[in-house]
Amino acid sequence: MKKSLCHKNSTNSRQKSQAGFSLIELMAVIVILGLLASVVGPKVFGRIRKAKQQTAKTQIEMLMTSLNAYRMDVGIYPRQSDGLESLVVNPGQEKWDGPYLAKGLPKDPWNNDYVYLNPGQHGEVDITSFGLDGQEGGEKEDKDIGSWE
Repeated sequence: MKKSLCHKNSTNSRQKSQAGFSLIELMAVIVILGLLASVVGPKVFGRIRKAKQQTAKTQIEMLMTSLNAYRMDVGIYPRQSDGLESLVVNPGQEKWDGPYLAKGLPKDPWNNDYVYLNPGQHGEVDITSFGLDGQEGGEKEDKDIGSWE
C-alpha cells in the first residue's frame, strides 16, 4: 500500500511542475516589461544621441589636428576643391608628407561626409557635421557640430 501511495504523490508533483504560467501571469509580466521599457528606453536613446555627438566632436578635433600637420608641412591648408581627401592622398603638393590620417578619412557617426570649407566662416578652415538629418541647422540629434565649437 505504501508503494502505490508513493507513486501517486510523484505523479501529482510531476503534474504541478508541468503546469506553466497562466494567461494572467503572462499578461502581468508583459505589462511590467512595457512599463520598464517606457522608463528606460528614452534614457538609453538619449545617451546614444549624446555619444554620437561626442564622437563627431572628437573626430572633428582629430581632423583639425591632421589639417594643422598638413599646413605645417605644405605651408597652406588644403584647397576647398581638394577637400579633406588631401589628408589621405597627395593632391600634388611637393612638401606633402602624409598620409595624415592612419585609418583613412572617417565619416561622421551618421555615415555622412564631413563638410570642409576653406576659407571657413568661423576660422581659416571649418569642418562641420550636419548631424542625423545631414542638413544644415537642426536641434537635438539633427544639430550641426562644427570645428569652431
